[in-house]
Amino acid sequence: MDFELTEEQKAIKKAAREFAEGKFPELAEECDLHETFPRGLWKKACELGFVGVFIDEAYGGPGLGLLDNALIMEEFCRVDAGCAGVLLTTLGSEFILLYGREEQKKKYLPGLTKGEAIMGMAITEPDAGSDVSSVSTVARRVKDHYVINGNKMFITNGSIADFLIILCLTHEEEKVRSRRHSAILVETHRKGFEANPLKRKLGMRASDTSEIHFSDVEVPLENLIGEREGEGFYQLMAVFNRSRVNVAMISVGIAQGGLEKAISYSKQRKQFGEPLGRFQGIQFKLAEMASLIEAARALCYQAAWKVDHGRIDPKLISMAKWFAGEVGVKVIDEVVQIHGGYGYLGEYGIERLYRNAKLAEIVEGTKEIEKLIIARELLGRG
Repeated sequence: MDFELTEEQKAIKKAAREFAEGKFPELAEECDLHETFPRGLWKKACELGFVGVFIDEAYGGPGLGLLDNALIMEEFCRVDAGCAGVLLTTLGSEFILLYGREEQKKKYLPGLTKGEAIMGMAITEPDAGSDVSSVSTVARRVKDHYVINGNKMFITNGSIADFLIILCLTHEEEKVRSRRHSAILVETHRKGFEANPLKRKLGMRASDTSEIHFSDVEVPLENLIGEREGEGFYQLMAVFNRSRVNVAMISVGIAQGGLEKAISYSKQRKQFGEPLGRFQGIQFKLAEMASLIEAARALCYQAAWKVDHGRIDPKLISMAKWFAGEVGVKVIDEVVQIHGGYGYLGEYGIERLYRNAKLAEIVEGTKEIEKLIIARELLGRG
């Protein structure tokens, strides 16, 4: 397979880098310290066409691919992963793109790319964690609407979203656990909806994360995603096969940004009368870091390219998500080590990289879940 990017993709990558380098540094530290979402930055990113590039032209997007979106994510996270959270304002739109009815696509998708609406998807619950087949938030049918009750935890954009895709239990009596749930769109202005932002996160503090409560929240039956109930789990797995690639690219971007800082520091910092980069131990570290990043990038690019060409490969996607996540943590750990005491100080921005890197090993399937998927694909599920 030829991994050469097209001229258009190279231009997208260059534009994303210039935007991030020009806008993120002035906001990154403030948003991290105060745990605030950079709404103005999001508006500008939408205006320049960086948000939701995979959304079809008919619904307000440019109709590009997952790889194009991954390139933007990489360049944004190279500068600051927290500010890159502006790209996550379309999280869950894949549900609508893949399974939504035409009227749902026309109603909810255009505002996402115009900077008029933010969305997310609420899957995780306090007691369920990675076991999405045990989700207990209940959606009960009452005449012409659903009544939703329950709680969701660690929800991206939870307190700033205009609407969310909620995975709900609709068929508790179903013997097959994977057929018990449905995906339902909930507008956050509805009575009984409550979102409480989670503060003092380790990293990614510019990205909103909230705990959500549903108390007799009523939504019309037409807010069901898909043609019938009981398909939510399968829809979610298809969405993960796309969104996990973007999470993997967060790690690649963070690692690349850290490597560049380490290279620069190794050239400037002197020890025993010589630049750090002259010492073989540092050279070995940089060589290993660069190699790991290149391998992770190749996995991610290939996984995204395959999705864009209709060849969904869950094993490859999980490999990319797991490996890139581990590479991000390992590389930034070495970046801190190379910087020594300076890497431990907030004013240098290295410790923020360190805190941000860990997230990708946890969200949208922990690294253990990804390994389980890889093993099952290798061994067969029979």
